[in-house]
Amino acid sequence: MRRILALLFILGLTGCATLTNMTDSVGDLFKDSDNSEPPAELTEYQPEVKLEVLWDKSDGNGTDDLALNLVPAVADGRVIIADHDGLIQARSLLDGELFWEVETDLPISSGPVIDGDLLFVGTSKADVLALNTNTGEAVWKHQVSSVVLALPVMVGNNLIVRSADGFDVALNREDGTQVWVVEHSIPALTVRGDGAPVAVGNMVIIGYANGKLIALNSTDGAHIWEASVAVPHGRSEIDRLSDLNGTPVLRDDIIFVSSYQSGVNAVMPIDGEVLWRNETISAYQGLSADYSYLYLCDANSDVWQLDQRNGASYWKQTDLHQRRLSMPAVYGDYVVVGDFEGYLHWLSKTDGRLLGRIKITDEPIVAQPVVVEDTLYVYASDGTLAAVKVLLF
Repeated sequence: MRRILALLFILGLTGCATLTNMTDSVGDLFKDSDNSEPPAELTEYQPEVKLEVLWDKSDGNGTDDLALNLVPAVADGRVIIADHDGLIQARSLLDGELFWEVETDLPISSGPVIDGDLLFVGTSKADVLALNTNTGEAVWKHQVSSVVLALPVMVGNNLIVRSADGFDVALNREDGTQVWVVEHSIPALTVRGDGAPVAVGNMVIIGYANGKLIALNSTDGAHIWEASVAVPHGRSEIDRLSDLNGTPVLRDDIIFVSSYQSGVNAVMPIDGEVLWRNETISAYQGLSADYSYLYLCDANSDVWQLDQRNGASYWKQTDLHQRRLSMPAVYGDYVVVGDFEGYLHWLSKTDGRLLGRIKITDEPIVAQPVVVEDTLYVYASDGTLAAVKVLLF
């Protein structure tokens, strides 16, 4: 029982780590030696871009060192952030000036998500809270069945909320009343994830810990189709983990979704048909995309570029191996990732080589950076919010 509890604890952690490392870590709880693979040391390189921090603020407590899904949200010239202690702030994109802040006194675990004049957050106490985007004033609060880690998603007039215990709920946008609820069983052993649904027309498509991708009618929750996207392999429960943890990405009427131990997949949204599968990659974060390519951090913190047409790999960046990278952000001709020591790394889209890096804080950058025009906004786990711009030499 002690070993099972230790394994469940480790599988619940976020950051990039291989299954080997996780099982090694379980063993390390019961012996003195440490044979886990260490993060790669940063090495000297020839910078090819100049990076500038336009402004930074260090208000709030960030994630309190917990595995949460707190991300910066951007709309109407402002960036809005939340911390686990319940503080929500709206700041100017231009200079970080504080527009407003509110203390909700709730342990916020996901969000914020902006939709017009409302913003939404989920909490560790199973609350979903809606606030006015312009003032921070609370509009409504609704309690769901469990902690909310996935970002809520608006589809039509319904807010789709996933709770960690397998319930998917649609709430009315205006008053938070429940429209429908669907329960989906989850395996006893899973890799903790925070993947959000993706809206496709009137459908909402959700990836589950059993490797299935399911399409529901966003109006009434009716089942439309179900596809076994990630196929488990192996004999042990650990070997057969095949969670669809990352948020699916929709590009040109194709859904791309990554899985833990079962590859990256391209799926037709109309019926769930799998168009291609690259089984060489294991990941429990989501994907980023531009017009032709996919970018992701795998379970070893290696960064990949894949062709959207067939899943073929064009390059793999291993210099940041095991540095617990954030999801990549696409910034012009670059791919940007944060790491566990508070660095941002700029990679070339062409071949993945390191072009530049800059230190934002001493704490991990877990949340995917957000790009607005030529500026990148990053929110670190200690509550540091910064705006960064790249300048050519």
